[in-house]
Amino acid sequence: MKKRAHTKSKDDDTLSVAEILKKVKELEIKSKKLTANLFTGEYHTAFKGRGMSFKEVREYSAGDDVRFIDWNVSARMNQPFSKMFEEERELTMMLLVDISASSLFGTVHQRKKDLITEVCAVLAFSAVNNNDKVGVIFFSDKIEFYIPPKKGREHVLYIVRELLTVKPKNKGTNLNEAVRFFNNAVKQKSIAFILSDFMVEQYDDPLRVAGSRHDVIGIKVYDKMDMDLPEVGLMQIEDLETGERQWIDTNDKMVQYNYHQQFVQNEEACKISFRKSGADLLYLRTDEDYVKVLQKFFLSRMKPVK
Repeated sequence: MKKRAHTKSKDDDTLSVAEILKKVKELEIKSKKLTANLFTGEYHTAFKGRGMSFKEVREYSAGDDVRFIDWNVSARMNQPFSKMFEEERELTMMLLVDISASSLFGTVHQRKKDLITEVCAVLAFSAVNNNDKVGVIFFSDKIEFYIPPKKGREHVLYIVRELLTVKPKNKGTNLNEAVRFFNNAVKQKSIAFILSDFMVEQYDDPLRVAGSRHDVIGIKVYDKMDMDLPEVGLMQIEDLETGERQWIDTNDKMVQYNYHQQFVQNEEACKISFRKSGADLLYLRTDEDYVKVLQKFFLSRMKPVK
């Protein structure tokens, strides 16, 4: 799948220490308000029971799930025994964050990077409010930086500072590498959010492995102009990751159609990859309200499975 070309976008100038501290504080206040008013209960219920540990065996009772019968103990005791599990008191959340050059693109309201940063802050504070651990894998076409999971407010503030200031050494995207690193680095069953525009080659194999071990949720972040070109006549576009430039006629109906179809094909391939892996996939557009999308997702997780 070919990488999409984007109009050239410049990153912000390096933030001063004062500006970084101000942004961190703003994100903390906004995240805490959202987690307190909207997400704390939803987050806990959405992921409650995702991590279960063995507690004991007991005599089988009517209504026990037959899948949890311990056949070895039952054979020795000449009567059925069930395995009992308890919810693990703490969970681990991992954030796999795409910081490739395409994350700097944005035409309405904010860049993809800005949206990803804010969503990660909200998720991290939701986790820490639930006394869970949070870790981050920053990736481009290589692993740029790894923050092992820990608990606590200071750890989350450190993560937020890195989200705001991290500068990738490479421009490309390699989702395969990121998910493989996650599979090798995190052995404990975790909640893994992958935040990217997913404008990359197929990544089915490592994602399937991750989906079998962890609770994986993809968050596809995209801009309005990723879908459709504006009609502004001749425009020079540049692929932010390869530097390749070309002139296109944005008024040409066939150019518009092909551009939109490329987005649709990428979206369909993304859906299929996550479906095959047993993982969830959410969509966030840079000019839309991510709060409603996250809340709807958490609430959908709270519904009993039929």
